[in-house]
Amino acid sequence: MEDIKDSKVKRFCSKNILIILSVFSLLAVIALIAVGLTQNKPLPENVKFGIVLDAGSSHTNLYIYKWPAEKENDTGVVHQLQECQVKGPGISKYAQKTNEIDTYLAECMKMSTELIPASKHHETPVYLGATAGMRLLRMESEQAADRVLAAVSRSLRNYSFDFQGAKIITGQEEGAYGWITINYLLGKFTQKQSWLNLISANQKEATFGALDLGGASTQITFVPVNSTIEAPENSLQFRLYGEDYTVYTHSFLCYGKDQALWQKLAKDVQVSSGGTLRDPCFHPGYEKRVNVSELYGTPCTKRFEKKLPFDQFQIQGTGDYEQCQQSILELFNSSYCPYSQCAFNGIFLPPLHGSFGAFSAFYFVMDFFKKMEKDSVSSPEKMTETLKSFCSKPWEEVKASNPKIKEKYLNEYCFSGAYILTLLLQGYNFTGSSWDQIRFMGKIEDSNAGWTLGYMLNLTNMIPAEQPLSPPLPHSTYVSLMVIFSLILVAVAITCLLIYSKPSYFWKASV
Repeated sequence: MEDIKDSKVKRFCSKNILIILSVFSLLAVIALIAVGLTQNKPLPENVKFGIVLDAGSSHTNLYIYKWPAEKENDTGVVHQLQECQVKGPGISKYAQKTNEIDTYLAECMKMSTELIPASKHHETPVYLGATAGMRLLRMESEQAADRVLAAVSRSLRNYSFDFQGAKIITGQEEGAYGWITINYLLGKFTQKQSWLNLISANQKEATFGALDLGGASTQITFVPVNSTIEAPENSLQFRLYGEDYTVYTHSFLCYGKDQALWQKLAKDVQVSSGGTLRDPCFHPGYEKRVNVSELYGTPCTKRFEKKLPFDQFQIQGTGDYEQCQQSILELFNSSYCPYSQCAFNGIFLPPLHGSFGAFSAFYFVMDFFKKMEKDSVSSPEKMTETLKSFCSKPWEEVKASNPKIKEKYLNEYCFSGAYILTLLLQGYNFTGSSWDQIRFMGKIEDSNAGWTLGYMLNLTNMIPAEQPLSPPLPHSTYVSLMVIFSLILVAVAITCLLIYSKPSYFWKASV
């Protein structure tokens, strides 16, 4: 009888102990989940914004960039958030009407104020970089260039952003920042990682060269290998993501596609007859009248300026690619080179190395021909065949085949295609074999290939790094709590198992 009573007591106690231990287990599990969720909950997004205006020779584009306030390797991780094309020509055309610049910039700046949170306006920097169009205006009149920049600055200061200045960037800067942009977007500034990314290999990624073609200038930038940069003015040093880079860069002013066309016309009109220029770079049947004053209104055509017996001349297209190329070749002076190797006009150019990203007008023109025929730009030979066929087409047929393209762009594709092919092969010394190393790029990872992102990346180095938003618990405390609660959970589980499976041993141990 006593044994039965004792057994009931033991079962009662065991049951209560199991209940208590189950409660402890539940509390330990809840504590583990609570600590884990609290420590690892998403932190509030802490971002910065920046605005860069690319004031080119023919138009102005505004780009909004976004990056984490906590910086990585002293360089912000910058992404393009939005692009806005300002309606109208380049700012250099406003030299005599600076009072219109407020209206000119208003639409894109209004879009920026709506897209960027108002709480971030006061800390969002705004930069305007003017390129070759303003360089040419400064060559003509420094006072006129200063008036335009002053009017732009007054206009941008009216907004709630942190305006940092409007400046004319050098051709070197334009080329170098374009090089930074494409290599950043292609992930070329990170070190190669060895097995399982645990050990960093002491080897930099091979970078891409950059080929930029605008309306008034063209730039070539790359890292030469085993070659001395013989012209110090063509050398720039950068430190990005903990690595040092020495790049070759040169900007050929007046060799953008628009100014190159003006140069060709100024050269060829001298041998025209009766105010009519039969031009092989335009389609048969195409006609256009050009004012001589407009032709000589740019510094790029001054070397060809000559008193002509007419104030206007008429272009009549003949559509002959080979004659067009020959006329373009006359713009490149390859008769002398004071260095071991040159591009043209006596400018040093080291041996080409590696892959190249070609963007801006390079991309837009070549993309037009690629859409006509998929492999039309796959080799110089294919491109030549495509151009011969395209240039010889009657103008009316070309217009009918491309109704969505504005005539002011469409009529120049024959010249632009021939010019790009000549510039790359005869100007920059690419060959049939190295042509495969050129990639024509419009956007990479939803960001435009161009100098503005590189400019923003460089400028973020001047923005002080902020301390990252810290989790609610110090790491050591978090680890300690997780270990303690885990040990409690394990101990409770073992005790429960022992009581349930071998109660007699548990009670013997208790006695």
